[in-house]
Amino acid sequence: MPNTSVRLSFHGAAGTVTGSRYLLETADRRILIDCGLFQGYKQLRLRNWSPLPFAAKDIDAVILTHAHIDHSGFLPVLTRQGFRGPIYCSAATFELCKILLPDSAHLQEEDARFANRHGFSKHKPALPLYTQLDAQACLQQFEVVPMDTRTALGASTAFTLQRGGHLLGACFVRIESRGVSVTFSGDLGRPNDPILHAPAAPLATDFLVCESTYGDRAHPTIDPEAELAECLTPALARAAVVVVPTFAIGRAQALMLQIARLKHQGRLPEVPVFLDSPMAIDASGLYRRFVDEHRLSTIDCDDMCRAATFVNSAEQSKSLSGRSAPMIILSASGMATGGRVIHHLKTFVGDPRNLILLAGFQAPGTRGASLISGAAKVRIHGEDWPVRAEVRQLQASSSHADAGEILAWLKQLPKPPRQIFITHGEPGPSDALRQHIEHRLGWSAIVPEHRQTVELTARSP
Repeated sequence: MPNTSVRLSFHGAAGTVTGSRYLLETADRRILIDCGLFQGYKQLRLRNWSPLPFAAKDIDAVILTHAHIDHSGFLPVLTRQGFRGPIYCSAATFELCKILLPDSAHLQEEDARFANRHGFSKHKPALPLYTQLDAQACLQQFEVVPMDTRTALGASTAFTLQRGGHLLGACFVRIESRGVSVTFSGDLGRPNDPILHAPAAPLATDFLVCESTYGDRAHPTIDPEAELAECLTPALARAAVVVVPTFAIGRAQALMLQIARLKHQGRLPEVPVFLDSPMAIDASGLYRRFVDEHRLSTIDCDDMCRAATFVNSAEQSKSLSGRSAPMIILSASGMATGGRVIHHLKTFVGDPRNLILLAGFQAPGTRGASLISGAAKVRIHGEDWPVRAEVRQLQASSSHADAGEILAWLKQLPKPPRQIFITHGEPGPSDALRQHIEHRLGWSAIVPEHRQTVELTARSP
């Protein structure tokens, strides 16, 4: 490979919205940007078990944009298979990964034990993709770097993290090597998010890899608190159990703050609220620590943490099924793919009085996507459970930029990139964003395929 070019390969989040993994090969380094799990359809999840198309031991470094599992959740496998380099990220991302990765491993171990105990797995025995020991081992390779600071990788390569606004610690990353610059957006937040600061303005870049989760739509302009009240009020009036599959990092905290404010305003009754996710409980305290990452006051943080009763043990979680309604249960995971929330679904989804409230994006192939599509039954632990409860989805609470907000972020670039690669989206949204970029900005954009490789050359002198 010439010294004036780098090679970029798309080993995840190409043609789908999960599994972010990009391999950048420079003259002196092989760098993986994000190392996430595939989620959703079974054919995607099976990729997590497939052999890597590169040797883990040959990767020199990993750079994480943020902590969400579809961006970080494959790291324990990578290190177990021989990767020994540094994993660079922001301080808040490291703190969140210390919560998320062991929890991901714990859920996989629990699911494997449950499957083996009840005999519904096709695999004998069912095994976790990785263990808590694997997760703890990979955490030893993390190295925190400050935002807005150029960090060297060898003699001719360097990178800079800038605030992404999607999650505590979320960044986009610009890498430069021998006259070639490439920026990876990660997941972009929203400019007017009620909790997180807006994404920073990007630096000039030759090439840009841009997410497209909501590349085909505009988020509604309704107030998130009003929308939440409109969903909860009639359900609680009929003494419903409201089960909210929620993302433990970010969304759970936003919902607790909204519930606290609605109660203070007298717009919600004083019903019990339970946060049934040890991971979300641990993450909530980080808002007090990383005050520069968000817009909340100390009082806001206190109100958020006091809005719910924290449910730590499995025994406490199981006891919720015996409590009288009405009540609200916030429980991970956000797409109802695993964790304690699926046990609550089994208990409460069959009662027409209850409400299943989906609080964010639902990747195709997940239980959450099936529920919101109107499925008459949902499959959990090898059994079909009839869906009689009301199912609704919040539309105004997304932490992803929509199509217009992505375009507004792109317009902040000092000059057009030579090429934009549209990733991290389903085919429809990705192609819609491509058309928006080409027609409204007049820039070149393509949607790469899974495992496609492109060569990125330096500008001619």
